[in-house]
Amino acid sequence: MIATFPEQREAKRQALLDAVESLRDVFIAGADEAEANGTLPQSTVDAIYESGLFSFKTAQVLGGAEADAMMQLEVIEAASRIEPSAGWCLMIGAGTLSGMAAFLSDEAIEEIFVGGKAPKAAGVASPTGEAIAVEGGYRVSGRWAFASGIRHSEWLAFGVMFKGENGDAPRLIRVVVPTSQAQIHDNWHVVGLRGTGSCEFSINDVFVPQRFTWGGNDAKPYRGGPNFLLGRPGMQTTGHCGFALGVGRRALDEVTVLAQNKKRGYRGTELLVADRGSFQRFLGESDLRLRAAKALGMETIEEAWESVCQGITPPPQLQIRLRASGSYATAEASDIVSQAFRFGGGTAMYSDHVLQKCLRDINASAQHQMVSDRAYENHGQFMLGFPGANPMG
Repeated sequence: MIATFPEQREAKRQALLDAVESLRDVFIAGADEAEANGTLPQSTVDAIYESGLFSFKTAQVLGGAEADAMMQLEVIEAASRIEPSAGWCLMIGAGTLSGMAAFLSDEAIEEIFVGGKAPKAAGVASPTGEAIAVEGGYRVSGRWAFASGIRHSEWLAFGVMFKGENGDAPRLIRVVVPTSQAQIHDNWHVVGLRGTGSCEFSINDVFVPQRFTWGGNDAKPYRGGPNFLLGRPGMQTTGHCGFALGVGRRALDEVTVLAQNKKRGYRGTELLVADRGSFQRFLGESDLRLRAAKALGMETIEEAWESVCQGITPPPQLQIRLRASGSYATAEASDIVSQAFRFGGGTAMYSDHVLQKCLRDINASAQHQMVSDRAYENHGQFMLGFPGANPMG
């Protein structure tokens, strides 16, 4: 039976975090298989689904928890602290499903939420395909990269550019198709986040009914409350901040244990790593850096949440601060994990050690466009008053 969650905020928050913790053993047990096979094991996917966590962002009217933005960060942080690939797939799967649930028509919802049950979904934001208008919908073709979780999905949601017939400028729309209509390309052979199964996929001249589409970034949600007024940076910042903070914490957890049991130094001068002043400073400073990054993310998200609860989409200046806070959390976590790996010495180099996995996974996540250094440049442009400044530039 799929779990449901309380309506009262603090009770809901605790129930969601308890649900994540209940998956700890499943996440850890499936981590090596995920790395080896390049996708989450079915046992991990089924456990997340049965826990209700794939629906933790989805509108309550469709059985979801409809967690607020602050809870979203904490849920992804907790999951990623246990197992980064599982945390990442939860971020993408829950985000994709919640978007479909918010923006699709009632008719499409009835077809996708069969018997009232949420499906498993994967998605790609970048519009690297095109749509041609035909009677009743569109013919869609293209190829999309980084479809995290696609191998365990039932539906795909992704962006395409629609070219009008009257010479109008192309515009972004979102489309949804059954995963069975896509060709999955087995090219996820990467250094980090191996377990996410973020393969490319393509479709060729597939008919997508109008009811399985919605407008671009200006579309208005039918369901789901304030979440979908946050804008794209806001809706993705919660996940990226949470992921980075979770992986950073996992690395600190691991190196703290290691430091109390591992000696380093030449014969006759060995010291426990924990007895070295340089490690003590690193550990204390890193704890505060992660706390500071989380405080910045939460402060910015809370400011945006106050806005959307009044029905107001955050202004561009706030949206770029949301995005930049994700870049900041990722940069801080990347540096902290790198230092933790070095303190781990030769022990951390082995492929079965968590510190080398954290190192690979956090650096893989830092390649995501949403948390690139470009966010800092855009923030600076807003501070300078540049007229063309764009949060997603």
